[in-house]
Amino acid sequence: MSVEENIENICKKIFDAADKSGNKPQDITIVCISKNRSLQEIYQVLEKGINHIGENRIQEAQEKHLALVKYAKEKNIPLNFHMVGHLQTNKVNKVLDMFDLIQSVDSLMLAKKINEASKGREVNTEILIEVKTSREESKFGIEEKKVIILLHQLCKLNNICVRGLMTMAPFDTNREKARPYFRRLRQLRDRINEISEPLFKQKIKMDFLSMGMSQNYEVAVEEGANMLRIGTAIFK
Repeated sequence: MSVEENIENICKKIFDAADKSGNKPQDITIVCISKNRSLQEIYQVLEKGINHIGENRIQEAQEKHLALVKYAKEKNIPLNFHMVGHLQTNKVNKVLDMFDLIQSVDSLMLAKKINEASKGREVNTEILIEVKTSREESKFGIEEKKVIILLHQLCKLNNICVRGLMTMAPFDTNREKARPYFRRLRQLRDRINEISEPLFKQKIKMDFLSMGMSQNYEVAVEEGANMLRIGTAIFK
């Protein structure tokens, strides 16, 4: 199947999953994960209306970024670039040069580095908090029980904007195995939204639940995801 046919198929499945769970499909953002994909392949995705592009390797993002920005400008496409991979503190400045949203903030130290660099640039940087909902050693993210403590600390940082949460479920060919991890993130979001402190409500926004990838995005939508990170299913 072509990239265009794959995207049409994905959108149909998202619509069905959203209808099943009572969510609005128009509120769901697909972030195309373009790792190891050529510029020509990514151009096809942009032409099909997916204008959120995710990269998890800084060097590869640097190699593509200027060409993608140029192409999007020529085609009048509002490009959004997402950092979805683990971020080291010494790479923060490089990330701020390219990305509109950092999905993988998992510590106060990293948040402070982003805030400091953003202050120097006189910008506000949008971030998601990466939450480790499984016990897999290979997964990054902050433990669930520490998230609300971290969010209270982030209220003191003026040059970052918390926009929501992100998680990765353990890989499994049975997509249903991912459901408990997505549900836990949604429940955590709901607990955060119940916090009524004025400063917290002002500074911490839960606009996005970024969860669900090629093998399990339908289940993620059923559990409340409104941001999906899909790569393989687009380009297979």
